[in-house]
This record gives sequence, C-alpha cells and structure tokens, in this order.
Amino acid sequence: MAAPTKDTEVGVPPAAAGRFAAFTRRMPSSTLGKHALTLLVAFVVVVLVLELTGPFRNSQFATMAYYGIAAAGLTVLTGVNGQISLGHGALMAVGAYTTGLMLAAEIPLLVTMLGAMAVTAAVGAVVGVAAARLHGPYLAGATLALAVGLPGLAIYFDHWLGGEQGMRIPSPQMPAWFSDAIYFLSATEASSAKYLAYIGWVTLLVVLFLLANLMAGRTGRVWRAVRDDEVAAELAGIPLGKVRVLAFVVSAACAGIAGAVLGIVVRLAAPSGFTIVLSLGLLTAVVVGGLGSLVGALLGSALLVFLPPFVTNVGTDIGLDNTQAAQLAPFVYGAVLVLVMLLAPSGAVGVLKKLLKKLWIGRSTRRTG
Repeated sequence: MAAPTKDTEVGVPPAAAGRFAAFTRRMPSSTLGKHALTLLVAFVVVVLVLELTGPFRNSQFATMAYYGIAAAGLTVLTGVNGQISLGHGALMAVGAYTTGLMLAAEIPLLVTMLGAMAVTAAVGAVVGVAAARLHGPYLAGATLALAVGLPGLAIYFDHWLGGEQGMRIPSPQMPAWFSDAIYFLSATEASSAKYLAYIGWVTLLVVLFLLANLMAGRTGRVWRAVRDDEVAAELAGIPLGKVRVLAFVVSAACAGIAGAVLGIVVRLAAPSGFTIVLSLGLLTAVVVGGLGSLVGALLGSALLVFLPPFVTNVGTDIGLDNTQAAQLAPFVYGAVLVLVMLLAPSGAVGVLKKLLKKLWIGRSTRRTG
C-alpha cells in the first residue's frame, strides 16, 4: 500500500493543495515583492472604502489609523520580542506634543511627522536602555510609571505645552492636488475628515510595510529567538540588551508617528488624552487581535474603535439611558477580551486562519467529491 502523501497527512485534499500551489506561483518570489503587492492592494481597498463612506466614518477610520500604528509598534515589542509595555500612551503623547510644537512653527507636515518619530524614538532609547535588564512585572511597572508620569510634564511646562487645557494643534492645509485627485475619483469635494483619514491610512500602510519586512528578516528572527529562549539566544551570541533596546526604539518610533497622526486628527494634545487607559487599550487591542501579528494589531484597533459606539447604540435601542449605555461598552469590551483569552489564545487572527482553512478545504472537497 502506498504511503500517504504530505497533503493527505494533514487533511488537505490534493486538488486544494494544487490550486494553492498555482496561486503561490503567481505571487512575487521575494518577501519584499509580496509585501509590496500587498501594500498596493491594501491601498486600493483603502481608497475604495474612504470614497464610499461619509465624513463621520472617515473620522472613525482616521482614529483607527493612529490606533493601528501604535498597536503595530506594540506588537513588535510585546508579541515579537516578548517585552510588556504599559507606557505607549505616554510615548504617543511625546509624538503629539512634538507635532503641535513643530506645526506651530510652520514646519511642513512630512518633516513634522518624521521629527515626532525621531524625538519619540530617542525617548524610547532612553527608556529601553533603563529597562533592558527588567523582565515581566518589573518591566510592566517601569513602563507604567512612564505612562503615569510623562504626560504630567505638560502641566509643569504649561507655558509651552498648554497645561491641563492642552495645546491646540493647527490642522494641516489640504493641498490642491489632493482635492483635484478626489474630485477625479469620486466627482465630490474632498472634506477635511477625508484628508485626515488619507494621511492616517497612508502612514499606517507604510508603517505596516516597513515592520512586515523588518519582522521577516534577520532582525525579526533575532527578536523571536530572544522571546522564545533568552538563554539559548545568549549562548548563540545574540546581545540581549541591544536587541531589547532596538525593539523598544522601533516600537517607540511607531508610537511617535501614531501620536503625530492623533494630534492632527484630534487637533489637541492634553494630558487627559494620554492616560493609562490609552496604554491598556493598545495592549488589549494587540492581545485580542493576536500577539505577534500585524494583521491582528489592525483587527484589534478596529475593535477598539467600532465596538464601543456599536454597543452604546445597542444599549440605547434596548431602553438604557445614555449614561448606562456608555457604561455598557467597557464591560462588553472586557468580556470580549476575557473570552478571547479563554477560547482563542491566538486571537482574532488565529480564529480567522482556522475558519479560512476549513472553508478552503470544504470547498475543495465538494468540488472533487
């Protein structure tokens, strides 16, 4: 009797395996090419979604963009390198305040965002060096102190940073070529909300593209080696301290860009907007979406943005007043987090992968049957 093939051993019909192999042969052979093609497809999808939705949804998508950027950076730090951070809200504050100061000085938007990224990366390097030897709850406690203390500097330097009331951030002017391009695509006038949504999502796609290539290369493999077994990584000659600091710097740079996008979308940087609640929200988004997955970070950010208003609307529909309905949203979000941790430890991405695999196998079985 012939030995079972590799496909039949894992339960995949030969027809499904053949179609999948034919599909993969059409893809670019290099990792960079695959990510570039994915980036192009994602950009087309973003344009379609933003053009088919109104100003309110555009604003929500802009919010999702800066959450997604910060969550992607936290995925690198926590999901790939294994360091727990509760201070990313404070790092976003650094990016937002830097953006406000630079835009007030009439510095171009692109230079401003790069400057916010650089300043926040420098802060991340300092924090990363200080926390390089900390692990587990000790590292979480150190970053928690950062989250609690850093936004308070705005109160101490209230002359420059606005104090409790916050600092107004000027909105970037929409260029004429953008208005012409939107009118060419949809025959409608471009709104400010749509312009900010495009800024947020183009930035998000570029960040995801860069992080995906970084994680797929040698640096990503080193990060995962340190996460999986520190002793074995050190015996292999990997400098643990430098690797951890690099991960913290990359993650902080993403938080700085996210803070810059937040600043131009909200048009305000205030200490009340960067509390520990923001840091915890980013961490739960990463866990719910799937640790170590950039797609999971995006899904978790979507849940963070769209679930609370959906639950609030459901609450008002069933007879709750506005206050009770608003209080229902955090409860449901917490319940979703607990259920994901108990029933789907791999997060939403893991569940989607299993469902897609079952659908693919079932469809192929029906065709061959």
